[in-house]
Amino acid sequence: MKLAGLKTAENAHDESIWASAWVPATDNRPALLLTGSLDETVRLWRTDELSPAAPPLGGHALGVVSVAAHPSGVVAASASLDSFIRVFDVESNSSIATLEAPPSEVWNMQFEPKGTILAVAGGSSASVKLWDTSSWQLVDSLAIPRQESSRPTDRTGGGKFVLSVAWSPDGKRLACGSMDGTISVFDVHRAKFLHHLDGHFMPVRSLVYSPLDSRVLFSACDDTHVHMYDAEGKNLVASLSGHASWVLSVDASPDGAAIATGSSDRTVRLWDLTMRASVQTMTSHSDQVWSVAFRPPGGTGVRAGRLASVSDDKSISLYDYS
Repeated sequence: MKLAGLKTAENAHDESIWASAWVPATDNRPALLLTGSLDETVRLWRTDELSPAAPPLGGHALGVVSVAAHPSGVVAASASLDSFIRVFDVESNSSIATLEAPPSEVWNMQFEPKGTILAVAGGSSASVKLWDTSSWQLVDSLAIPRQESSRPTDRTGGGKFVLSVAWSPDGKRLACGSMDGTISVFDVHRAKFLHHLDGHFMPVRSLVYSPLDSRVLFSACDDTHVHMYDAEGKNLVASLSGHASWVLSVDASPDGAAIATGSSDRTVRLWDLTMRASVQTMTSHSDQVWSVAFRPPGGTGVRAGRLASVSDDKSISLYDYS
């Protein structure tokens, strides 16, 4: 497996780009890349040439920290430091809903695989908020319980700041990563906390399940490590090292054979999961890499895999994955 650099769009936004996600293909168009920036805008890009697919999308009063696309490819959402989530129609950019949260309670978000729920990392509320996508009403809040800790630095116990969320591919489990390094796993249908996954002691910025196995979870952490967990058995399967600084993002390839990571060491790495090792390092960015995202399968004429990365250097890089 390997990555080959295809194209880099310099100055794709006016400020740092912190978020990216692929909008799945529909019957009418191929997949699009969605990016969000501290310049308060969201932008859509054509999949191979990285040319704008629409004018910049506004609507936020502060920087955009997360973007997510509904599995139908018709709807997308952007979350901002202004504590609002804007849900919009991808084709027309018309606003569908505006979801409001208290300050510091909107971070990473992800649609459930069937698209019925939008899960949002709740920041200082120490919870994950679940929004129904038919009514756009808040239907549940999954609170993270206190954890027994012998760490002298953990004086508050329950004072978790939730940064990241990930759905299992079967939609039954939801994992969330916190500022203190803990990962919490929930049974969504029963709205029940199951257990914590240990091993990190610094912020867990990004999580992703294997697309092939709802037991396998990957985490990206400020401790420079990527962890591979058996999320059901509560076991740390592997700790992958190679980055020289914070690991800010992780995503799994659609074939389940690899993961990609972005780091504040300015690199993107490709990891072979059979070898459990980094097999390639890409250096197309000149500042920290906030997000990496593999293009989902589907769409007419799509043969090659694609990976996108975005950075504080205001650029987007696109890679061929094979």
